[in-house]
Amino acid sequence: MQDLLLELGFEELPARFIEGALKQLSEAITAKLSQERLGFGQVHTFSTPRRLAVLVEQLQEQQEDLVEEIKGPPLRIARDEEGKLTKAGLGFLRSQNAEEKDIIVKSYQGADYIYIQREVQGQPTFRLLKPLLEEIIANLSFPKNMRWGNYDLRYARPLRWIVALFGTQVIPLEVGPIKAGRESFGHRQLSSGPVVIAEPQAYLSTLKEHYVMADAQERRAAIWQQIQDLAARHNAWVKEDERLLGEIVNLVEYPTAFRGEFSPEYLTVPAEVLITSMKEHQRYFPLHNAQGQLQASFIGVRNGADNHLDLVIKGNEKVLAARLADAKFFYEEDLKVKLVDQLPRLEQVVFQERLGTMGDKVRRLEKLTAFLAERLGHADRLETALRTARLAKSDLVTQMVYEFPELQGIMGEKYALAQGEDPAVAAGIREHYLPRFAGDGLPETVEGTVVSLADKLDTLVGYFALGKIPTGSQDPFALRRQAQGVVQILRRGGYAISLRELIEAAEERYADLPLGEERTQALVDFLLARLRVILLEQGYSYDLVDAVLAGGDECIPSLEAKVKALAQFREEAGFVDLLTGFERVANLAAKGSGSELTPSVFAAADAEFHQALQAAEKACLALAAQGDFKGLLQQLAALRGPIDRFFDQVMIMDQDPVVRGNRLALLNQAVRLYRLCGDLHLVVGNK
Repeated sequence: MQDLLLELGFEELPARFIEGALKQLSEAITAKLSQERLGFGQVHTFSTPRRLAVLVEQLQEQQEDLVEEIKGPPLRIARDEEGKLTKAGLGFLRSQNAEEKDIIVKSYQGADYIYIQREVQGQPTFRLLKPLLEEIIANLSFPKNMRWGNYDLRYARPLRWIVALFGTQVIPLEVGPIKAGRESFGHRQLSSGPVVIAEPQAYLSTLKEHYVMADAQERRAAIWQQIQDLAARHNAWVKEDERLLGEIVNLVEYPTAFRGEFSPEYLTVPAEVLITSMKEHQRYFPLHNAQGQLQASFIGVRNGADNHLDLVIKGNEKVLAARLADAKFFYEEDLKVKLVDQLPRLEQVVFQERLGTMGDKVRRLEKLTAFLAERLGHADRLETALRTARLAKSDLVTQMVYEFPELQGIMGEKYALAQGEDPAVAAGIREHYLPRFAGDGLPETVEGTVVSLADKLDTLVGYFALGKIPTGSQDPFALRRQAQGVVQILRRGGYAISLRELIEAAEERYADLPLGEERTQALVDFLLARLRVILLEQGYSYDLVDAVLAGGDECIPSLEAKVKALAQFREEAGFVDLLTGFERVANLAAKGSGSELTPSVFAAADAEFHQALQAAEKACLALAAQGDFKGLLQQLAALRGPIDRFFDQVMIMDQDPVVRGNRLALLNQAVRLYRLCGDLHLVVGNK
């Protein structure tokens, strides 16, 4: 057993590429080793901005032997009636360089075939590693690649060195102009010359001696501990930010945290602006006091040791001061123009080439908001909701949002409050973008809720009308996120309105862009698919979710309530009656779709069953209207008795077509009642 080490040294890789590329490299190596029948122990991965490395422990030194069985022609074709080999049998032996004594006969799918066995002797692992690793390195891909010199290889950044060791032996890889060896490189500034890796287990310690902390998890822990210790020494605290911390981990090889300051005059600018400037542009962690208020200080992380740290701090403070000065200027200039006066500038901002400008979108939002406020029971907030819709996009043309697009909505709220707008309007401007990502909050105000719903529906309907419907993993316009927001808002608000009604209302605001029935249904299904994901994440069984969603109901709150009720009812004895009764009527009902009732020729059993269905229909419709789906399921389960009696008393498929049509029509009436809770065909009865 020997350890295997592969390190690929690059020019500095983009931070966002590193984790994906390292995972790809590790999975390719382990898959190829397994494919080559090579056993191994633990696999470790290491990375910095300049390297990706995989260490495989206890790799076999010899490939396992293999006994192959090669199937030939059927025995009846390979041998004649006298048992002699035919041309087909002899040809098979020649192709495999085998003799007649090597033949064995085995049964395959009910017929006998001739086989030969071939022993393949395992090769030394060292001999296998060169072509295996060269293929993996050549096929390593990144989200964005560049051609490297005149070579065919394409990587995110040029490859500069390769360390490839099997135990203490160098694997003689050749990739483009690079030949593998045992020489790596330490920190670009703190280490000079090549760093010799004696054997794989010495990799981490050797690099650390040359100021490279190659274990990303160790680097992450060290960075966060340094930040917390530094903040504590200055009576401050730092809010956790996994995204920012993860990015910094992939930007440095040897981290040293430092604290800097900026002028308190910039604290007059909204904290969100300062924080965004520090995090997004400079990769700093802002510092807060015990009350959570932003301080005029920050913590950054240097890629290096603590030598000349005072100069580093001054340089970073100077750069940040320039950015904050710009932000303060933008903020003060934007305050001079009221949001309502920014509206004409939205006519020059394209929303989508065929969907018009942002000015067009605002006018559609106002009309749709008016409809939603009335329809969702918020007519008392119509005036402020309309004002929110009118101003919701105005901050897009401010200098601040042009510089920091991620502050859209947030700056709209700040400017609205500063300019005397109703606080509900200001909050609604910020909230109408919610939720922005998975796990984000939902609008809290009526204004934010209604305008957020209008904004998302307008976008979804517009893009679906253009045929820009997400497929597979492709969703360039983030329509899944918009749909998720619509569903979450409807769930939280308990709004009893069908998705089709919402879609048609949004479609009416597009004068010359009809959605059409096919795309309307596609959008309904798209929204229901988002609800399906939510319900599965809550732990509901897939068959119950699918059954309810297939029932034709398009109201989000009632769909969720039905799934909950059906899941609870599954634990009760009546669930068996529910499914049994449904299955008995559904199996035959499909044969009589379109049949009409002729009560004048009812037999006594027909009339009795019809009367039971009429009573059940009255009760079921009332329970469904009240949202009492538990009661609805109990009522439907109780139908099993009348159904069983009906089937015991009559022959459904009577020879008389009128009688047969009556009975099939009665069964279809029963199926329609069951459909009030979903399509029970999809329920797995033995779960």
